[in-house]
Amino acid sequence: MELYKTNQLSIYNSLSKDKEKFTPIHAGNVGMYVCGPTVYSNVHLGNVRTFMSFDMVFRYLKHLGFKVRYVRNITDAGHLENDADVGEDKISKKARLEEIEPMEVVQRYTVDFHNILNLFNFLPPSIEPTATGHIIEQIELIQTIIDNGFGYIVNGSVYFDVHKYNETNDYGILSKRKLEDLIHNTRALDGQSDKKNPQDFALWKRAEPQHIMKWPSPWSDGFPGWHLECTAMSTKYLGEQFDIHGGGMDLKFPHHECEIAQNVAAKGTAPVNYWMHANMLEMNGQRMSKSTGNIINPDQLLTGENDKFSKGFSPNVIRFFMMQSSYRSILDLTDAGLLASEKGFNRLMDAVSSLSKLEISKATSKMASETIASLKLKFYEAMNDDFNTPILIAHLFDGVSLINKLKAGTETISETDLNNLKSLLHTFIFDILGLTTISEVNEGTDKLEGTISLLIELRNQARANKDFAMSDKIRDELLAFGIQLKDGKDGTTFSLS
Repeated sequence: MELYKTNQLSIYNSLSKDKEKFTPIHAGNVGMYVCGPTVYSNVHLGNVRTFMSFDMVFRYLKHLGFKVRYVRNITDAGHLENDADVGEDKISKKARLEEIEPMEVVQRYTVDFHNILNLFNFLPPSIEPTATGHIIEQIELIQTIIDNGFGYIVNGSVYFDVHKYNETNDYGILSKRKLEDLIHNTRALDGQSDKKNPQDFALWKRAEPQHIMKWPSPWSDGFPGWHLECTAMSTKYLGEQFDIHGGGMDLKFPHHECEIAQNVAAKGTAPVNYWMHANMLEMNGQRMSKSTGNIINPDQLLTGENDKFSKGFSPNVIRFFMMQSSYRSILDLTDAGLLASEKGFNRLMDAVSSLSKLEISKATSKMASETIASLKLKFYEAMNDDFNTPILIAHLFDGVSLINKLKAGTETISETDLNNLKSLLHTFIFDILGLTTISEVNEGTDKLEGTISLLIELRNQARANKDFAMSDKIRDELLAFGIQLKDGKDGTTFSLS
């Protein structure tokens, strides 16, 4: 029997602000859409955290036996500065500043996006559509909204009539904002005179002569609104109604609110059953911001070439650090937090790699069997509780405690139980959390052990030659990297501290 039939998953739904039992529209199948990047600059760590959260969700849904169609788009047109309806297209601006074609900008930063995600061991989505590849669908969607009385044309641009929509629907159903409050708090802005009301948003913008990226439409040569593209692409590949829509918390309003309004206006139905939002990534207790300089790129964190962290950290450690916090919680990126995660990750990997060296007992250990069964139950309970990865990781270290008892000989394990334990840990550490595969861990461990053995041999030679300064230097510098040497009557061993 498929796991999804025996495990009940609950998801926190931003629409209801409550955890709800997950019931897909079509049994055994899940449609999930996540708003992808606007490819005008290098992907930043906040984006990485959001996409990593939904990579984990994708992995767990697949593990439960669902057939998942995961759609994550690429925004390569129509996203104006400051998420507004006026101003310059972010990609066109980058192309103008660098004196290259807009599609060169798109290609450069799409490649960067994929390269960074590959470093962090992301699974590719099922479909990765682009906004420019779906102009026809967006034009057709706009025409339907106009025909249904919720869109109006002014000077070649098309706007969504929020006030008309709100007469029979709830604009603010997701963000819990009231239109009256939005009206009260709206300032009069230059360039919005074409709109009936400042709260209306663009479905299609007429392009000025200098605008580079534009397409013909029944209304003008122009480009689609940023909100529209996600409605067009999500419904094209997942249907008028689908199961999960994800994205960063910052997209809830206005982007996702507008998506709901567009779908209701065009199709007569709300598009999504479960709205999921990943929370923000801070650094050293402050919001990440280019204007304040409190920002770091993934490659800077990986290499250590920055002035904010004491060293570089591996993709595995960074991923492990992010998985130690709920996707719905604000996560503070700090040096101390990463160093602690590195120690925890090394301890977990050390335990996993030692499984192949454990001695098998011919007799079945009741305690080991019960512990493994309990761990399995706790792992699923954690993940079924809105993908609670920090609780899962806490229970993984309960598994480490069992392994340490087996290593010390205070507990025994049968071959069957050992294979069950290996399979269980492999599934949740590598398949679901998305950490590096077991073969790569073993390969890395072998290389580490070989390197440390060589250094221990050099240290022994230094001690034999009474070069105690060199001996102490090797010991102390290894300790600085979290590797502790232990001298005993049978020689020198090491452990990861």
